[in-house]
Amino acid sequence: MTVSRLASAELSLRNSEVLAPLYGPAPLDLSSVRLRSVHLDWHGPTVTLRLDLPAPPLPLPEGWAAAGVDTVQGQLQFLAVEDLEMDAWEPGPLVAFELAVLSESRHRMRVAVSRDGEPEFLRFTGSTDVLVGHISGFRAGPESADSGPHQFLSRLDARLHTTVPDPSEKTFYESL
Repeated sequence: MTVSRLASAELSLRNSEVLAPLYGPAPLDLSSVRLRSVHLDWHGPTVTLRLDLPAPPLPLPEGWAAAGVDTVQGQLQFLAVEDLEMDAWEPGPLVAFELAVLSESRHRMRVAVSRDGEPEFLRFTGSTDVLVGHISGFRAGPESADSGPHQFLSRLDARLHTTVPDPSEKTFYESL
């Protein structure tokens, strides 16, 4: 089996056009992001991670700037997940992703997530086809809280949500 590391935890997304208005064509850097939630879905099976993304290099949308947005958040959905292991974890701290392509022919990669200087707490194998969605901007509260109003990039999300839905809201966490 051939293993090759992806440079600096950069991730290429199957639907990168979702992020293009904020980040342009550059790969998404996951070397220091805030992991907010982990959603496991046996249909597929998939793992959906909600996280605060790195600061975008492009100007924020006009409405976001007016709302005082200082943080961008989104979901990454990993498909065809196998060999999932998760140790004790609490939402909020900054984490780093380590991504390694296992087999070019099978389009599989190993994903490992850890806090700075600590052992990995989340590990799994999944498809190299990763989806991104539910992109929003918000003004971080005390201790980087994300419970306040969110400005969603998608028109549909903006019509349906003013804040991030509860983790039990399957349509938000299972469909990108």
